[in-house]
Amino acid sequence: MAARRVAPYGAWESPITAELIAQATIRLRHVALDGDDVYWIESRPAEGGRYVIVRRTPDGRTTDVTPPPFYARTRVHEYGGGDFLVADGVVYFSNFGDQRLYRLAPGAPPQPLTPPVDLRYADGVIDRRRNRLICVREDHTAPGPQAINTLVSINLETGGPGQVLASGNDFYSSPRLSPDGTRLAWLTWNHPNMPWDGCELWLGELRPGGALARAWCIAGGAGESIFQPEWSPDGVLHFVSDRTGWWNLYRWQGGQAEALCEMPAEFGQAQWGLGMSTYGFASANRILCTFEQGGTSHLAMLDTASSRLEPITTPYTAIEGIRVSRSQAVFRAGSPSEPESLVSLDLASGEMRVLRRSSAVAIDPGYLSQPQPIEFPTEHGQTAYALYYPPQNRDYGAPAGELPPLRVHSHGGPTGAANTALDLSLQFWTSRGFAVVDVNYGGSTGYGRAYRERLKGQWGVVDVDDCINAARYLVARGLADEKRLIIAGGSAGGYTTLAALTFRNVLKAGASYYGIGDLEALARDTHKFESHYLDGLVGPYPERRDLYIARSPIHHVERLSCPVIFFQGLEDKVVPPNQAEMMVAALRAKKVPVAYLAFAGEQHGFRRADSIRRSLEAELYFYSRVFGFALPGPVEPVPIENL
Repeated sequence: MAARRVAPYGAWESPITAELIAQATIRLRHVALDGDDVYWIESRPAEGGRYVIVRRTPDGRTTDVTPPPFYARTRVHEYGGGDFLVADGVVYFSNFGDQRLYRLAPGAPPQPLTPPVDLRYADGVIDRRRNRLICVREDHTAPGPQAINTLVSINLETGGPGQVLASGNDFYSSPRLSPDGTRLAWLTWNHPNMPWDGCELWLGELRPGGALARAWCIAGGAGESIFQPEWSPDGVLHFVSDRTGWWNLYRWQGGQAEALCEMPAEFGQAQWGLGMSTYGFASANRILCTFEQGGTSHLAMLDTASSRLEPITTPYTAIEGIRVSRSQAVFRAGSPSEPESLVSLDLASGEMRVLRRSSAVAIDPGYLSQPQPIEFPTEHGQTAYALYYPPQNRDYGAPAGELPPLRVHSHGGPTGAANTALDLSLQFWTSRGFAVVDVNYGGSTGYGRAYRERLKGQWGVVDVDDCINAARYLVARGLADEKRLIIAGGSAGGYTTLAALTFRNVLKAGASYYGIGDLEALARDTHKFESHYLDGLVGPYPERRDLYIARSPIHHVERLSCPVIFFQGLEDKVVPPNQAEMMVAALRAKKVPVAYLAFAGEQHGFRRADSIRRSLEAELYFYSRVFGFALPGPVEPVPIENL
């Protein structure tokens, strides 16, 4: 092996290029099983971020189901999910451009089922007895400041806008029909709760004609989060509840909820998207499930008769989106050495096969940094969690005595979490000589309800403290250069980024991806799903307007004195562009180094290849100018004001 070259951290040449990440990486979404066929969604940056439904038959043939320009993505709750379902080879999907539901039979073009008005549909289930589809509908045609959410049924032959089955609450999700078609279960909640704060599980009896005869709440409430109601093949309703402080599995039997396997682990997730799934039935008494414990995903088979949980050994550390039939299970999974992939598990033999990888590019392990879970002290004598990635490149070493720049990553949500699946956009940094710490600050999922609720009323405080303390922890151990501490994040992580740079004097530069600078503007302008999210994270608005002002970086820009680069989609409805533009204008006036890149056609989260490539390269270029290191190859310059 050739001797390693010596170059400053940040200046290492890497085969993990922005172009490779943008062009050769897809995102895998919602999975469905229909007989022995497997269906899923691919988000393809090379096709402008289009969501394509793909089918794989048992003989291994893979074909696109939805032809261009159809784009299978719903905008219910803006984040979508539950974009399609399939029954007997017929696919029903929501089209992004017009938000209409379409029926796609084999050999025929897609046919619209719903009218061309501003109605959105998601998270459907087929009612075979009545030849209809039951789903969530979000009505944007009604007068008033917010959309109206309901559960509706739609005739599969005649279509139409849908007949309302359940209404009156702010939100609905997860309609699930019993195997005999006589009962319907669903989740519902009201402002100011988010579904992971508290929601209710309802059970209703259906008349022969399909209307609800009566319905009652059987679990949940303002302080209990329910996730994924599901019927077993023999008609027993199951669900996940965090009533003990951990999302565990239960069943509704004999008029009461029975715990199936109580343990300090998370069998549920924050319901940011519709149609999420962490378990499925291999038989009436056997549940294949995944759970989070210690920041790692585990796969297991639960025998509901004995409550025995049998671990299943896998090479994966991040698992989600489980769908199960009698013969196989399919789920999305990744590990530190494997990107997120679609994996099938033969339930009889235990054999696992990769059906589709999010990236087909093989990266030499010598360029891959392995995550190291760390626990570190934070405020009030508490402990927080993160994944630390050291710089790694088989071809390079740094000059003696030099410490690497550290890129602190603050995840979105903020009710989200970092995981250990191979992420080339993270390895982009470590292979160039940056250290990275992906922080699961207080408020993150995967560590129980108490940890999640550390952020209650403390957004902009606890998350900032934990990100700062992660950096200090690594500096104290000689793993990072305290003069080159960076923070970056998107959406809510962008807010944590801006707050950390504004209200603390530890970090030296940052990158905000569609981040929030003005909490008050967000409370006034954001979409319905999150319109009261800040009531729990900050305080009720406008009653506690003082907190919104105190924690908004835009009102304290005089305290921000380090360089920041902003990235923003111009069609973002979650965090509108004016958030970034106000911050940029303030920094420009204050003569602080600032750069701003706006992307036409992009929404909340970049999906187009050009946007992904440009933002990665621009952020790297920005740091090279700010910290004064040379890049090993040409990168399109970024206009940086006040530098």
